[in-house]
Amino acid sequence: MIVSIAQPAYLPWLGYFDRINKSDLAIVLDDVQIERRGVTHRNKILGLHGPIWLTVPINKKGNFTSAINAITINQDVKWKNKHKETIRQCYSKAACFNEYFNDIVSFYERDWVFLNDLLREISNYLLQSLTITTPLQYSTEMGVSGTKSDLILNLCKEVGASKYVSGPFGREYLDRKVFDKANIEVLFHDYKYPHYDQSRSEFFPNLSILDLLFRYGHSSLRILSEEQKLGTKW
Repeated sequence: MIVSIAQPAYLPWLGYFDRINKSDLAIVLDDVQIERRGVTHRNKILGLHGPIWLTVPINKKGNFTSAINAITINQDVKWKNKHKETIRQCYSKAACFNEYFNDIVSFYERDWVFLNDLLREISNYLLQSLTITTPLQYSTEMGVSGTKSDLILNLCKEVGASKYVSGPFGREYLDRKVFDKANIEVLFHDYKYPHYDQSRSEFFPNLSILDLLFRYGHSSLRILSEEQKLGTKW
């Protein structure tokens, strides 16, 4: 069984979904600390003059030392309408905008206390929109211990993985010997961002999946997965 593991993310990028699509099971790592410069609570969409960050405000006191599933959203910041209207302004003329926008808007009309609940609901919707059927399992509900390489290995063992799909940075911290000893093959997902028409001369990579979905709709999964391969080179 091929397993991938990744932290949850807000409006994730294309590679996030390709890795899930290439797995038999995807584990959402939501009981570890948030990455300070990561995209757990923010991501980019494409505006008129270039990429725009959309950030979910979090209560920072203690949150960067708390597990992701314990992080709360800052209720004093009015962010939901700003995100909704920014998305509308950026993509209202995109070919598939009307097919998805009302569903996206519905997430900004709900009250959220915990960041993780928002991330889970939006990601489930996006997976469904992309027709990705890989089952998800949440580390919060698994009770597996460990840090860094040991945690990844223990999660793989818990679900009976024969192959683990890692991002490229896994080369920096995974202990190859213990994975070999456990008979778990490590595959690396060196995602090559596909170029597609963004209706401008300059192409901007590393954006939220919304950029592709609003433009290409049901063709999005084919585009984001084209010519993407898993490798074993450390």
